Amino acid sequence: MAADARRLRLAGFLLLASRAPNPKPLSSSAFSSSCSSAAPATARVREDGLLSRRLLRLHVRPPRGAAAAAVERWAQERGHVSQPELRRAIAQLRSARRYEHALEVFSWMDSCNSLKLSSWDHAARLGLIAKAHGSSQAEEYYKKLSAAAKRAASFPLLHCYVIERNVLKAESFMAELQSCGLPVDPHSLNEMMKLYVATCQYEKVLSVIDLMKRNNVPRNVLSYSLWMNACAQVSGVASVQSVFKEMVNDDVVEIGWSTYCTLANIFRMHGLTTKAQACLRKAETKLSPTKRLGYSFVMTCYAGLNDSDGVMRLWEASKSVPGRIPSANYMTAMVCSIKVGNISRAEWIFGSWEAQCRKHDVRVSNVLLGAYVRNGWIEKAERLHLHMLEKGALPNYKTWEILMEGYVQSKQMDKAVDAMKKCFSFLKSCHWRPPLELVKAIARHFEEQGSADDAYKYTKVLQRFNLTSLPLYKSLLRAYINADIVPPNILEMVAKDQIIMDEEMDRLIILASKIGITCNR
Repeated sequence: MAADARRLRLAGFLLLASRAPNPKPLSSSAFSSSCSSAAPATARVREDGLLSRRLLRLHVRPPRGAAAAAVERWAQERGHVSQPELRRAIAQLRSARRYEHALEVFSWMDSCNSLKLSSWDHAARLGLIAKAHGSSQAEEYYKKLSAAAKRAASFPLLHCYVIERNVLKAESFMAELQSCGLPVDPHSLNEMMKLYVATCQYEKVLSVIDLMKRNNVPRNVLSYSLWMNACAQVSGVASVQSVFKEMVNDDVVEIGWSTYCTLANIFRMHGLTTKAQACLRKAETKLSPTKRLGYSFVMTCYAGLNDSDGVMRLWEASKSVPGRIPSANYMTAMVCSIKVGNISRAEWIFGSWEAQCRKHDVRVSNVLLGAYVRNGWIEKAERLHLHMLEKGALPNYKTWEILMEGYVQSKQMDKAVDAMKKCFSFLKSCHWRPPLELVKAIARHFEEQGSADDAYKYTKVLQRFNLTSLPLYKSLLRAYINADIVPPNILEMVAKDQIIMDEEMDRLIILASKIGITCNR
């Protein structure tokens, strides 16, 4: 019965494919470009940039309402604020992942009687809600929208389900669209196929393709890519090549570098290195001499084949593209060089970046820092770290995590503890959490040293961030036992953290009781 219901949901939403398509799904770039066309003059565009910069200068976690207050001050100073400049500011905030700030700007627009949110504004707002607060709040917002706004906002909500890998909600939502008479276009069907690939339900991808064919729904490059990846998992390379031939014969689709990279990765996974390299050579011919898009991706594919020559050829080719090379491209080239075992080349690329960079970004040096630590070169890692500090770079949590790993490997535990303290300063402002092995290594150090007080303070900090575990509490008890000090009532801490004890923990408690611990169990 459950399987039949799932099949009905799948078949139900796919019937929508034969209906009229929606407009192209909303993206931040499309949102930004559509707003830009509304600006009447260059001076106005410059003012728009000033508003964006003012909002971006706000602290990452300011008091609630700070972004809306900044917009209000801006409007009062200039006597006006246009909808296009607000939209551009929202697009900038979205690009910077300042979702809460962008939502505050939308709230300010909503409260302004002279401004009216369009259907696409509602779609963008729903997408921000989904990113900031998840699908539940996005659903509540969607329910309150008009039919026209729902039509525009359906794709962002579906995309939210895909990101959360919630197959049940995604299929149910597609069925709901059908019942409301809202059309579904190839972009939405691609989202469903992405979801099925992410959840390893490859047969469902083939079902989507089959029904797209029967209902004459056009396929695009992404459709074929998802189809080929599913075939690679279900029926092998021969079926993938068959799909590619069908794509070649599809007059609507232009085959570019991304398709050849997809084929190359499939061939690589099946051990067909020669065919993979031939595909990447073909991909190179499809790269634009005036746009950087694609060079880093093809380079990464060559690195996956351990092809050092291919990596360097793509890097050199990318440098001939006009314009400044972004730091992200330098990072990709360094990562790929390291992957093929050429750290000296990565160092040379780092030097090239450093010679032209406007600001020393620690994310670039972290790539090299990690390579040094993985190879046991902690002295080189320290020298690079000090060099970046001298250049004014600000270490981030990843910097300290890498250094901590290096110090643990080299048994420099005092330095590892100091690096861990630096890491703790980032815990409140980001979602990063230290790797479990490093957490345990620091605990073992306190245990072996008999540093009971340090072990206790360390555990209390970890407790604040829900990072405690049974092994950690065992190590804490052993630290007190090694120091021959009566521990505090650790059982209360264990109970608070809902840790399930085992026989070894029981033995440690008994052993600790011999130095005066009292345990009410």
